[in-house]
Amino acid sequence: MAGMNTTYPIASVAELIGERGRAAILITLLDGRAQTAGALAFVAEISAQSASAHLSKLVDGGLLSVQTSGRHRYYRIADPQVAHAIEALGVIATRPRQPTGPGPRETGDMYRARSCYDHLAGRVAVDLARALEDSGVIQPRGERDYEVGRQGATWFKGLGIDVDVLRGCRRAFARRCLDWTERKPHIAGGLGAALFSRMQALGWLARRRPTRALRITHRGARELQARLGFTA
Repeated sequence: MAGMNTTYPIASVAELIGERGRAAILITLLDGRAQTAGALAFVAEISAQSASAHLSKLVDGGLLSVQTSGRHRYYRIADPQVAHAIEALGVIATRPRQPTGPGPRETGDMYRARSCYDHLAGRVAVDLARALEDSGVIQPRGERDYEVGRQGATWFKGLGIDVDVLRGCRRAFARRCLDWTERKPHIAGGLGAALFSRMQALGWLARRRPTRALRITHRGARELQARLGFTA
């Protein structure tokens, strides 16, 4: 990492994240999609010149990766661990929600279901993780992980997910990711990413453009109810 504080490396990362424009860019990219500098400048409400400088620092710092396609350069979160760290910071940076009445619809949609890089987050994700635990599909292992339960391999196979293949991947298999709005764990890691991908491919989830908020489709609600007794 360029310019890293070798005594306290976390200080270098904190400096990168701590600037408002760079924080806005990182949060925008938590939906897992690659974006151009122009699109990120618009969302972050900064000039194209400022966006270019911020993106250069984030790439040099290892938080973002960049890929060139034709005349465009596309930026994305460099690694799932970066997304997990930003999500975890949200837990300590925001106060727990208070049931004081309805807020803006956009905020409610994000709290209910959203993408967190490559997995599902929000109240629906937390409730889904709990339903999978109650059904014996997954079970907690230690402080940070999930393990597949006795019913798990068969259940995931029914969705087209091979858990043995996922175990062979280099990334964490099934991480208990603390949800920053719900303060309870949802499923991340390779299993969380595979589940999120299949739910989208099967038409169970749909994006609420232009944010990273998601909605459970009628088909998704029906399938989750039939497979888990889960009411989305």
